[in-house]
Amino acid sequence: MSRTHVLIDLDGTISNSLPGIARSLQYAFAECGYEPPTDDAVRSIIGPPFEVSFPILGVPIDEMTPVVAKYRERYNDIGLFENTLYKGIPDMLEALLSEGLSLALATAKPETVARRITAHFDVAQHFVYEAGASPALNDNRRSKDQVIAYCLSELGIAAGDHVVMLGDRDHDVEGALANGIDCVGVTWGFGSADELLGAGALCIVDRPAGVRAAVYA
Repeated sequence: MSRTHVLIDLDGTISNSLPGIARSLQYAFAECGYEPPTDDAVRSIIGPPFEVSFPILGVPIDEMTPVVAKYRERYNDIGLFENTLYKGIPDMLEALLSEGLSLALATAKPETVARRITAHFDVAQHFVYEAGASPALNDNRRSKDQVIAYCLSELGIAAGDHVVMLGDRDHDVEGALANGIDCVGVTWGFGSADELLGAGALCIVDRPAGVRAAVYA
């Protein structure tokens, strides 16, 4: 198969963002009078936008705006750097580039925040474009399928077999399939193999060193 482009998720695929997200959500929930979620509860919802995850954690959509504001108050200053790059990620990115593939970031995290994180970890230079969600909760670029569609548009390419998504959650797979592209699921992040395969992942990879071969599956 002739691949030309790989779209890559951020949280749970490039970096382990659980500590910063959990501490910032716990701070925000406490400040706004809600029971702070446990680390395990936060882990289970990392990936999709807040409109999906907050109701699961007990905050109705019509009450989430002040909680999101408090979350960002801490996360944008502290939480985004409470984050570690998964072992083998720089080598994985270099291996994909050595194949002549064009790499782009496609994350449901707000784009400005995502770019700060990739710059901090010195991996931004691997991407020809970094696409993320709009920070506005009522905008039309929030879900993963919307981010992927936006990324493809900014790259100036059409969907097809030449493009593949790399991600760790079912919403990565669903977002890719909604745009007519395959998704390779990774298990070192926040989603399980069963979750990824159940959503329709093309195949599963357990370590970054296996991605180079998997994108041609």
